[in-house]
Amino acid sequence: MLKKLMIAAATIAMAACSQGGSPVVEAPVPAAPETESLASAGNDYAEMANWLCHPDKPDDACSVDLTATEISADGSTQLIPFEPAAGPAFDCFYIYPTVSFDVTPNSDMVAGPEELNVVANQFARYGEACRLFAPMYRQTTLLELRNQMTTGQTAADDAMRYADVIDSWNAYLATENDGRGVVLVGHSQGAGMIYEMLEKDILASPAREKLIAVHAIGYGTGIDPATGLAAGLPVCTDGAQTECLVSFESFREAVPPPSNSWFGKTQNGKRAVCTNPASLSGDDGNLKAIMPRQSLGRLAPNDYGVAVDTPFVTLPGLLTAECLSNETHDWLAVTVHADPADPRADDIPGDLIVNGEVVSDWGLHLVDMNLAMGNLVGLAKVQGRAWLDTQNAE
Repeated sequence: MLKKLMIAAATIAMAACSQGGSPVVEAPVPAAPETESLASAGNDYAEMANWLCHPDKPDDACSVDLTATEISADGSTQLIPFEPAAGPAFDCFYIYPTVSFDVTPNSDMVAGPEELNVVANQFARYGEACRLFAPMYRQTTLLELRNQMTTGQTAADDAMRYADVIDSWNAYLATENDGRGVVLVGHSQGAGMIYEMLEKDILASPAREKLIAVHAIGYGTGIDPATGLAAGLPVCTDGAQTECLVSFESFREAVPPPSNSWFGKTQNGKRAVCTNPASLSGDDGNLKAIMPRQSLGRLAPNDYGVAVDTPFVTLPGLLTAECLSNETHDWLAVTVHADPADPRADDIPGDLIVNGEVVSDWGLHLVDMNLAMGNLVGLAKVQGRAWLDTQNAE
């Protein structure tokens, strides 16, 4: 499990990092620090340097070109410009996944290409709906996952990692929130951090009243059979529902999770959460994927069958999704509706490939959020309006 976690996380980072990352993964693993937890040496989140995205930070990581080319089934194309919300009435707060190539167990607070690019892929487009806040944090790094794989132990300081996340959240509440609603967004390690925030701090605090919804993707949490809650929240069953959880782990419809897959697995008697964003958003199961043009390290400009020069690509009508279950797993099954007769590509990238072979138990984890980005942003808009309507009615 740890070996595959390291490989998958490394692949995500290399996909996001235009400079590549293989040499870094082979660097020696540093010795475990001999000092006690550094959690007390906190970061000052009044400093804009400690944020990837913040409304007060000029040219932040969310201020990037998000233009997409829509490729229709007949090969015709249309330019889709990005239009940020004008004066958004609510906020989104994002914790990013495992991407750091730093050679220490916990990352530093300097944004590298990998952090910058994962924000562009997973979060910046939420700017259509909300103000954007994305703190840096001293996450567990890719090399530390390698250390766990080789030694069975970890030198990462989990207390320091969590202290950064909750400190950034508290700084946001104190200086920026002013009673506004918030959508929490995260993927993989970032989603795990959000679950920890909910259980340790948010749900027992006044901040719960500001919680519009949680979009915590690609990191499993289970539904308590006694309460029906997951991470202390109800699972979203309607697009206009608020104070609820959206979570899923995606696999190809033709390749369901094998029995050894950690993603979507029933654990401790709790079924994994699967919410279909393509249904909650009112899109009838149609995924509004927004894929990076140079996907997973591929450099050709015609990865999707038609040459384009925008940083992102959309593929209307190609993908649908539904939640499926078996005895041990619950997952988002993604179907590709290909037509070999048309010029558009008949498949999408996203599988974890090691030594030329697909690692089936990881499904489409690498592109979980890309697959549903248009649906998730649309859902955030609907949930935000619903929360604001409730506030105005009180």
